[in-house]
Amino acid sequence: MAGRDERLTALFVKNVSEPGVYGDGGHGSHGLRLVVQPASGGGVRKSWVQRIRINGKATNLGLGPSWAVPLAQARETAVENHRIARGGGDPRSKAAPSLAEAVEKVIAIHAEGWKDGGKSEAQWRASLDAYVLPALGQKPVDEITTGDVLGVLLPIWSTKRETARRVRGRIGAVMKWAVAEGYRQDNPAGDAIGAALPKTAPPKQHHRALPHTEVAAAVTAVRASKALWSTKSAFEFLVLTATRSGETRGARWAEIDLEEQVWTIPAERMKSKTAHRVPLSPRALEILDEAATYADSSDLVFPSATGQIMSDGTIGKLLREAGIDAVPHGFRTSFRSWCSDNLVPRELAERALAHTVRDSTERAYARSDMLDLRRELMADWAKYISS
Repeated sequence: MAGRDERLTALFVKNVSEPGVYGDGGHGSHGLRLVVQPASGGGVRKSWVQRIRINGKATNLGLGPSWAVPLAQARETAVENHRIARGGGDPRSKAAPSLAEAVEKVIAIHAEGWKDGGKSEAQWRASLDAYVLPALGQKPVDEITTGDVLGVLLPIWSTKRETARRVRGRIGAVMKWAVAEGYRQDNPAGDAIGAALPKTAPPKQHHRALPHTEVAAAVTAVRASKALWSTKSAFEFLVLTATRSGETRGARWAEIDLEEQVWTIPAERMKSKTAHRVPLSPRALEILDEAATYADSSDLVFPSATGQIMSDGTIGKLLREAGIDAVPHGFRTSFRSWCSDNLVPRELAERALAHTVRDSTERAYARSDMLDLRRELMADWAKYISS
């Protein structure tokens, strides 16, 4: 174990698990210490602290967590801080960036691992711009408190719980960067705030859906709109196949067998992580015939205007503009209610929606995907919404 006159080693810093304060040897350590504390989720957390006199007053300076600041870097920082303090200066005088500036730095760090054209950066910016930066953007990161974070989360915690969780996580990521850079010693979006937020879950919000008797009118209204052909066609195809928005928007020609009149959605694009065969009704095939005339090198059946996968908000925007009070996913509910009203067997309806059969006994006997029966079912559904 490292003692008063024993220098720390990188191996010791990595492996030490006993809580305590470990000095970096005696003379020449410049007050550098490794602080090991129990972590709330189990294990320990390790951070660098420098005990130093600034203008005659003993002060503890946080130098960041050991996972982000290697031993060699901590030593260099300790030496520089000591030099500044001996000259009568204050190592803390380095101005901390504002939260808005820190957000840009963290996004730049994460951007290297985000997919080109992905949604991660846009989602970060949208949520922070909407809920955090208007109130806290200009505040230095070292002045942000748990109360500040609580102030932006509480108004949306009950009504937009998932959004609030993501916002908290993104604030936390920025604060962890600030700790690593030595601007502060704690994360105000961490464990302490968890105890202050309400534990009760908000009422479950169901997807807005139309009664199945109104689906035909909705399809007609969309056909008559001035939206891009791919958006209108994707919507109607989604309704006809009772698939999820992402499954339809990501549909590729390689997945479609026109001879067998089947669309096979690969497992990696399914919520259940199991490949799903979708029988194609005559109307669905007509839509594919039209889409084929617009086919490009992307292999997407319904590409956006830029040739990329259509945004997840595009079809929803189309419905709003057409005055249709439903979301894309809600048309799966419309289909399911139509099945119930027409006495379609439960297992057949659930297979059409690619739902996982919950009962273990029922699942053991469900060896077939009922493709032929579902083909008749989807043809009847297509006739119904085209009438």
